[in-house]
Amino acid sequence: MDFETLTLPFQYSFMQNAFLISMIISVPTALLSCFLVMKGWALMGDAVSHAVLPGIVLAYIIGIPLIVGAFAAGMTCALATGYLSANSRVKQDTVMGVVFSGMFGLGIVLYVSVETNAHLDHILFGNMLGVETHELWTSGMISLGVGLMLMLKWKDWLLHSFDPAQARASGLWVNWLHYGLLAALSLTIVATLSAAGLILAIGLLIAPGAIAFLTVRKFSTMLWVSVIVCMASMLLGTYASFFLDSAPAPTIILIMTALFIAAFIRRQIVTRRTSSLRVEEAVS
Repeated sequence: MDFETLTLPFQYSFMQNAFLISMIISVPTALLSCFLVMKGWALMGDAVSHAVLPGIVLAYIIGIPLIVGAFAAGMTCALATGYLSANSRVKQDTVMGVVFSGMFGLGIVLYVSVETNAHLDHILFGNMLGVETHELWTSGMISLGVGLMLMLKWKDWLLHSFDPAQARASGLWVNWLHYGLLAALSLTIVATLSAAGLILAIGLLIAPGAIAFLTVRKFSTMLWVSVIVCMASMLLGTYASFFLDSAPAPTIILIMTALFIAAFIRRQIVTRRTSSLRVEEAVS
């Protein structure tokens, strides 16, 4: 292909907006994915991403901004999960499965019961090629706030993720850290609604951190690697989808999946080589 063909995607306004939203949401999703991976909250991200659907539908019925309903529903799911797991014998992952599936089912029932111009496919799978200017501003403001909050307090959240008891003994406000991370998760999912949708948002919230975890050893380096991986995957997936005539969001997730598999294979090779060297040193 010639240069003009290669630069063709950048000449369309809808592709320019898609590239912009990719760069905007890649930072908070990547940073947050590191904490979710280290804390073992992968299913929590899945739960909240599905649970915001009834909030979106109710916000549409009431006539308030959709992001308000989505954030309220996400926090309700997170708080309900925490309360039920703390006051019952059922484990947290089981509670999350029940809560998020119930709220997602409620959202589907509410959606089919009202007349709306909103397409369910766009809510579930995103509509990166139809992103409007006000959505860019909304996602940008949320991403800036969440990104700054995570970067400024990343050491506190890291300690809370590894050892909540030590965090409490150190004088940190553990409850504020806990619910602050849940609020950041809900806000980040709201920011990704127009791009990745509800279902594919979980990929953006887990894959970058998982890839970085397999690649580096320091958490501070892990944060930067996850951002680079996420932003590069989103830009490449958006660019490739133009020529493949595919949806950008699933293409991005496929690229991240391929990178995760590559990182996993690399880690296995390095681990085996290290083990072999140790055995040889022990024998000699």
